[in-house]
Amino acid sequence: MMINFSREAINNMHSVPRLNLINSCTGYKSANLIATKSKDGISNVAIFSSITHIGSNPPMISFITRPLTTKRDTYTNIKEVGYFTVNHVVESMIKEAHHTSASYDGTISEFDKTNLVEEYKDSIAIPFVKGSPVQLYCKYLNEYHIKENDTIHVIASIENLFFEEELLHKDKFLQLDRANVIAINGLDGYALPKLIERLEYARPNLEAKSILEK
Repeated sequence: MMINFSREAINNMHSVPRLNLINSCTGYKSANLIATKSKDGISNVAIFSSITHIGSNPPMISFITRPLTTKRDTYTNIKEVGYFTVNHVVESMIKEAHHTSASYDGTISEFDKTNLVEEYKDSIAIPFVKGSPVQLYCKYLNEYHIKENDTIHVIASIENLFFEEELLHKDKFLQLDRANVIAINGLDGYALPKLIERLEYARPNLEAKSILEK
């Protein structure tokens, strides 16, 4: 049996049930840790479920930050320093990654309050999260204010991409389930996706064939 909630019914819900319902109804989302560093050298790491692909040429991503009615250290650090890293969350990191959503003062690094470990590469001054199998070094490009709910859509370029070799297919596809990369369902649900198929480019009147590497 299908259940129907009208817009009016949703609006009349208490805040927590409404948050749970609307955040889960759109499906699985990516689970990423955004790591930044303040202009004073304090590292920050926070979990995000809104990071999305924008384009591949040039390679760009985006994410949504909530209204700035309260201090948002990730956003502030990115605006001040201009760079950040995106780190995929794996199954063994779930509890530590979730804890980064707790509200700490900007003078406190979430790396110091969890078992997550900072990792530095080459001449990059922004930390990565050690153990993350896919890591992106990103540069802030632009932002757009979404007036309907006062959030901010941040646009960034991918400057460097690091990943574990065993994830890579011959056509450069990254098979994330080989590293137990997790997804988020709603606000607090964590799932372990499994790749079941890859299909060739769809063409009119032709049945798509499998291209999955066995």
